[in-house]
Amino acid sequence: MTDTHLVYAYAVLRRTPEAAAAAAHLRGVAGEPVRLVDPATAASPLAFAVGPVPPEDYAEAPLQTHLDDLDWLEATVSSHHTVVAGLVASGTAVLPLRLATVYPDEHSARQALDTRRDYFLSLLARLTGHVELGVRIHAAPDVAPPGTDPDGTHEPASGLGVGRAYQAIRRRRQRRNEETWRAIAEGAARLTRTAGALSVDRVAHTPERTGPAGSGTALGNDAYLVPRDRVDAFRTGVLAVARGIPGLRVQVTGPWAPYSFALQPEPAP
Repeated sequence: MTDTHLVYAYAVLRRTPEAAAAAAHLRGVAGEPVRLVDPATAASPLAFAVGPVPPEDYAEAPLQTHLDDLDWLEATVSSHHTVVAGLVASGTAVLPLRLATVYPDEHSARQALDTRRDYFLSLLARLTGHVELGVRIHAAPDVAPPGTDPDGTHEPASGLGVGRAYQAIRRRRQRRNEETWRAIAEGAARLTRTAGALSVDRVAHTPERTGPAGSGTALGNDAYLVPRDRVDAFRTGVLAVARGIPGLRVQVTGPWAPYSFALQPEPAP
């Protein structure tokens, strides 16, 4: 690595022969080789997975410009995730870092790893043996939240008798929609409780406005920290709750590296 390059840090992990071997086969966001570096003090089991990146792309000013470029951002996110996934595949506990965590040089990276040693060790201890699973909950497209017109039509002005008949039909549809919505909301709450009981932690993300094709109103978009040996039980348990509730749709994604649980607020000094 030359002094003209910045240092892009992908993850914190425990240094093992398997992790070092996995890193040696990885390429990073700039196509650069990835390797492990130790903290400034020798008495630590930790390492950063890092790669040299060019300042013309990753110095502060050009990086801010790149982050507004969706194509660049998508490619960078994909490369970052590929590195983290490759490290996870080595079997060691991995603490993914935020996208574009960049240090001016390797010495600065080593110092940061040393300074935050206890913090990183406590998080790694918590995440060891765990993965992240995502749970997205939607109502079917033909079920509308209460207070909205379930069919989106309007009363015809073709005569009093027809108008009254239409109003009766419309009220019946609204009641049916409200009953379905109530069952969906109760099912979603029960599903969330079940997922919580099968996991050790939960992070509630903002539901996406646009979900998978054909999905309706978003009701939940949560991440769960799940023991690795409980992944199948989690998936089975969550999907079982949704089964039999008309209009309730759930998608379980993962397992992933525990991005949502990787960096918690550090305690005040």
